[in-house]
Parts: sequence; structure tokens; C-alpha cells
Amino acid sequence: MKALILNGSPHPQGVVVQALRTAADTLRQAGADIEWIDVYRTEFRPCTGCMQCRATNVCPLPRDAAHAVGERIRQAGLLVVGTPTYWGGMSARLKMLFERLVPVFMGESALGLPQPRQKGKRALVIAACTTPWPFNILARQSRGAVRSVREILGTGGMKVRTCEIPGTRKMNGKLSEKEARRITARTRRIVRKIE
Repeated sequence: MKALILNGSPHPQGVVVQALRTAADTLRQAGADIEWIDVYRTEFRPCTGCMQCRATNVCPLPRDAAHAVGERIRQAGLLVVGTPTYWGGMSARLKMLFERLVPVFMGESALGLPQPRQKGKRALVIAACTTPWPFNILARQSRGAVRSVREILGTGGMKVRTCEIPGTRKMNGKLSEKEARRITARTRRIVRKIE
């Protein structure tokens, strides 16, 4: 199984990265081939909204890292996305990448209806926020970040599992054992469904 991990955090030692490493370790133990992409260290242009990709199924901008990431997503059987929560949504750089990946995730019928291009694949979305539980849900913080990523992946036809990590401020920069166990368990469940 090929698994692609998209790190949407700018913090190389942060809780999101620790959570993604936990998922990666679990996947390696299951025999998965892992590729890791740090979105904040990847150079690509923003989407210009030209809409040409709807007709051609390819982003018309000059080739850059967004095209390469799209190819990796097409090849992967599992996508793991991690993001901090910024204003109740995913990180800006991750959103910018997803905007460029519209033709990877969806096509369009003659009537203009979305057609999924990653149908049947699996995904795990991990979102962390400083807001403690249950306010991370009530104030739509980590829940908002998960929802925004899930919307994109779901439109692409992926079956999405999620994991929210609330209250990171009290973790003092270290993923708690409880959260690590939860991520490991969710990752194992996804692997069993793929096998």
C-alpha cells in the first residue's frame, strides 16, 4: 500500500507533525510505503481561478510542486492530512495547495455536477487546536478544520476518518500518550479496511 502524508503545519516539531509521525509509524509497521510532503516547504503558485482545469483536467499553470503532489495523490491508496486549526479552518498553505488540486479530486459532468476522481480511496484527517475540549467542537475550531478538509476529500470520493486533537496549549508542545494511542488505533482501522 502507498500512503501519502501531507503535513499542513509550519511547525516542524509541533503537535501536528508528532501526530503525523505516529500515523506514519503505524503505517510502516503495517508494511506501507510512505511518502511525506511538508506543504510549507513546498514551492507552488496559488490558483488563479481561471477554471481551465475544469475542461482540461490539468492545472494550466507552469509545472511546479502542486502538479507533483497531485500525481502522488493519484498514486496513493491512502492520504493522511494533518493541519493546525487557523480561524476554525485548515492552514492557509494547505488550502492553497488544495485549490490547485481541484482537477485531481473532481471532474465535472456536462451539467456541471462534481464527479469524484479518487473514489474508493481512504483518508485520515488530523486537526489540532489550542481550544480545549468540548469548546473545540462547540466553537467549531478543530471541528471546522476537519470539516473543511473532509469536504474536499469527500468531494473527491474518498472515505474519510478524522481525529481531532484539542487543547494543545496544555500539552506544552508534546503530543499526549492518549492522543497518540487514538491516532494509532484510527490508523490501524483504516489499514484493516484497505487490506
